[in-house]
Amino acid sequence: MPLILLIRHGENEYVKTGKLAGHIPGVHLNERGQKQAAELAEALANAPIKAIYCSPLERAQETAAPLAARLGLEIQTRAGLLETNIGDWAGLELKVLGKLPEWKTVQGAPSRFRFPNGESFAECQIRVANEIEAIAKLHKADEVIALVSHADPIRLVTAYYLGMSLDHFQRLACDTASVTMLALADTGAFLHKLNQRPPFNFPTPEKKKAKAKK
Repeated sequence: MPLILLIRHGENEYVKTGKLAGHIPGVHLNERGQKQAAELAEALANAPIKAIYCSPLERAQETAAPLAARLGLEIQTRAGLLETNIGDWAGLELKVLGKLPEWKTVQGAPSRFRFPNGESFAECQIRVANEIEAIAKLHKADEVIALVSHADPIRLVTAYYLGMSLDHFQRLACDTASVTMLALADTGAFLHKLNQRPPFNFPTPEKKKAKAKK
């Protein structure tokens, strides 16, 4: 299976102000987020990326756009890469949510929590993992593909492939415009990079040394 670059979207005002966007439409990258997207495109310009898949939400699409333009690739939108459906919590501030009794469950035992009128973390994890498996089957083992998504889906699916308890997924960092790199194989998965930001160092083939003359 291919090498997968899990890219979190760039900064937006909901991230900056401490609000949860969820599936709210019309959440766009702010000025810093646009700069992050441009820097990602520059940093990955020489990466051998064969395809770009993206969450339908604007902040993800706007992050993928400069990279797609730079590489001459089409953005393939996949609903399975959507942010966690946080239901009634969308648009609320973290400082308000932090006062709710349910917040202790979110932080301490997320595997037991379901967002009101939304989905559970477990459902989100399986959704994203199934999406990645479906996408991976479309590519050869030596190909590199980019998936632009959101913080929790990326952390949840990383924990899934590493065999971590879902209750520990929040221990994984996932900054805006960061790249987490997973190599998938029939025998398991290998985490190459976690939460990396530009500049990136991709391995290049070694040049063959000239044979010494006798």
